[in-house]
Amino acid sequence: MSDPLSSAIVRLHEAGIPDPSNEARRLQALADEIGADLLELAARRATHEPFSHIAGRRAFWKHEFIVTPDVLDPRPDTETLVEAALSLPFDTVLDLATGTGCILLSLLAERGSITGVGSDVSVAALEVAGRNAAKLGVGDRVGFIESDWFAAIEGRFDLITANPPYISEAAYGELHPTVQRFEPRIALTPGGDGLEPYRNIARAAGAYLAKDGYLLLEIGFDQREAVQNLLRAGGWREIACIPDLDGRDRVIRAKAPESA
Repeated sequence: MSDPLSSAIVRLHEAGIPDPSNEARRLQALADEIGADLLELAARRATHEPFSHIAGRRAFWKHEFIVTPDVLDPRPDTETLVEAALSLPFDTVLDLATGTGCILLSLLAERGSITGVGSDVSVAALEVAGRNAAKLGVGDRVGFIESDWFAAIEGRFDLITANPPYISEAAYGELHPTVQRFEPRIALTPGGDGLEPYRNIARAAGAYLAKDGYLLLEIGFDQREAVQNLLRAGGWREIACIPDLDGRDRVIRAKAPESA
């Protein structure tokens, strides 16, 4: 009879998991860490359940964040937004559709003097974000609010950030099973052309920004022109696009409208 590692590799290979040997070794290390059965973990991974869900965590920026099926997994591409934010001066930040809180909490961990608010329409996501705030030791400088975009938001902030759901309805149907089966649809697509969150933010966000405050938005690789046009129509200033490490359009930066 083959050893458990070899059996796990075969199981993952048959399921079409990329690099099954490396993946099996990662699962073996996790099994040893948490006292689980390797073949049971491999059976879960063979269904395309993300490794991060099996482990319950995902590395992002300089920290590991708790993840569950209620939140979008933090992606390396989103670190572009964190880096862009840290190039700006701000004391207060609002993070819309906060999910795990990875953007907001990474910023608070970097700057010990700032405070922030994270909002999300999902109560389950906010619970995960709260756990991550405690894990990173920034819970005393952050608040979380259940809100459908700006519906429950009050006050003004120096910076507003958001990685909203932006995948179109058509593109959602083509997503890999690891994403489509296991990550919350509400965090991935708003339906339609994928631009509705940007329309909402472009229209309303100015009223929640301090004078000369900034907005940072993650976008899909093919959405730069559409999102910039929405912001221009709303009177936003100094609109720019920041690429990710692969050179793809990833973050839109804009200064608050004069009339905000």
